[in-house]
Amino acid sequence: MTALSPSPERRRPRPGSIERPVNGRLYRGTWLLVGLPLLLLAFSVARPPALQAPSVPPAFDRAAAAQLANDLAFRLPDRPAGSAAAAAWFRRQLAPYGFAVHRAAFTADVPGSGHTRLVNLTVEKPGLSQRRIVVMAHRDDTGVGSGLDDNASGTAALIELARAYAPTTGAPVAKLPYSLVFLSTDGAADGALGAAHFAADPATRRNVLAVIDLDAIAGHGRPRLVISGDTARSPAAGLVETVRASLAAEIGADPDRASGLRQLIDLGFPFGPYGQAPFVSAGIPAVTITTAGDRPPGGLGPTRERLDVTRLGQIGRATQTALAAMEQGAALAQGPSTYVFLGERLVRGWAIEIVLVAGLLPFLAAAVDLFARCRRRRIRVSPALRSYRSRLSFWVWVGIIFAAFAALGLWGHANGRPPSLEHVRWPSGALVALLLLAGLGWLVARDRLLPRRPPSPEEELAGHTAALLALAVVGLLVVATDPFALIFLLPSLHIWLWLPQVHSRGRWARLAVLLAGFLGPGLVLWSFASRYGLGWDAPWYVVDLFAVGYAPVPLLAIALGWLAAAGQLAALSAGRYAPYPAASERPPRGPIRETIRRLVLAQRRRSRVSEPRRRALNG
Repeated sequence: MTALSPSPERRRPRPGSIERPVNGRLYRGTWLLVGLPLLLLAFSVARPPALQAPSVPPAFDRAAAAQLANDLAFRLPDRPAGSAAAAAWFRRQLAPYGFAVHRAAFTADVPGSGHTRLVNLTVEKPGLSQRRIVVMAHRDDTGVGSGLDDNASGTAALIELARAYAPTTGAPVAKLPYSLVFLSTDGAADGALGAAHFAADPATRRNVLAVIDLDAIAGHGRPRLVISGDTARSPAAGLVETVRASLAAEIGADPDRASGLRQLIDLGFPFGPYGQAPFVSAGIPAVTITTAGDRPPGGLGPTRERLDVTRLGQIGRATQTALAAMEQGAALAQGPSTYVFLGERLVRGWAIEIVLVAGLLPFLAAAVDLFARCRRRRIRVSPALRSYRSRLSFWVWVGIIFAAFAALGLWGHANGRPPSLEHVRWPSGALVALLLLAGLGWLVARDRLLPRRPPSPEEELAGHTAALLALAVVGLLVVATDPFALIFLLPSLHIWLWLPQVHSRGRWARLAVLLAGFLGPGLVLWSFASRYGLGWDAPWYVVDLFAVGYAPVPLLAIALGWLAAAGQLAALSAGRYAPYPAASERPPRGPIRETIRRLVLAQRRRSRVSEPRRRALNG
């Protein structure tokens, strides 16, 4: 009887081999450098002080404001952008109080209406200083329901607040330290067009001290503060805290605001559907008070036909208290700043940026070390970099077509403001044309990317290295543009770094790691799909933000570089990767000539096949 020989044990590949090329010890050790930025982050936590409110109670008449809101919604339930009737109604309400209503007309492209004439209306209570505090509300609506809450309630509160400072009401003779401006904007449902026009005025940037926006303030929800901007900026923390304290004193609880994660998302991918956004981007402290959610209520179906009069009075009095606090003569901190509120405290934006940049360092160290190992093993990375170049050329071609279609207006009106959330339309014809032209570009690019032979393990490692080096460049470009956007990039960097380690495992394991790297972009789509109620329309809406010129062009260019790297890693994970062919492996013709030749030959073959049938039919 012979003894069974023991089966050979499967040895784990040694570190530094082709199967385990990533230096895990270096990667883990570099994470220790993140400790110091985290310490700075902890020391940056602060609680902003609120301006002290005067002891005189506010005199906001909630019953009069509710009557005004009902009158506007009953007389003009449909108030589209540019409505002359709504503007005339606003002027009539203030005419008996001695105010001079100033018109500021401008034109803008409104989806569904084309080039439309819009009007902002302002009344001003002059003060001792040229510095101004602005209270704002839009008077147009989406046409869904009567617009009683959105935004007859805000317009009514604006009028009632203006009446309290009217020249004919026996207000104090002494002038206020700052001038008060009551602003009724137009075109809010189509990207806060009126607010953006007012914020773009140089005099506004120079003289406006703070802005309080009243939008849908008589709903049944708890009041919310909205502070996001069109760019990675935050309003003065003192203004936000002053308004918060005023609301808390009225309702007996703190108002709601976005969670820390959502505030971080808004800094990484700036987007603001409310009226404060263009002011914040212009460096003007601004905050919106609303009882609606992240998405303005006009796009979620018919609005409630009954106002919460109690809530209307609470927000009206809180706004008047905040105005009185700012009129004490204390200045708010101006200039660009960023932060994230965590409860009643905030974390400084510069500290968050340092932590995010530090989170990039372990990936950079491991990627550079991987490249150095390829060099020591004399593994040529240049063919893999040329493969990435071909993929990048394809995505640049797609970006050029996309930009050309935007310039031709095929994606819709490009007015630089976010499109309406109510009617998201997929331009099917333009998308089909984009896919066809992109397909032609892929036919040209794929000639250099088709596998002509099975790649060696060294060539596959070079392919991973080239893609990771490209992602490192993408990360540095993000740092140079908007470090907050690293929250969308870091998951793919740290997850895809380990693709060379799992490449020798099954295909499903590679694909699982590859798909996990899309967590960052998925976070953006989830935010738009859930927060703003877009659902499956979220992907196109995000793309449309680039088409209309709202999202920055450098971010689009960086995204194309990221997609090219993701494409190379996807080819490696699916077993379809090939290094850029050497001169001896390439056909004598270039990819464009070869593609044209194949199309011509295919047309000739079809002609030869159809010629006998044509003769038979004619015979």
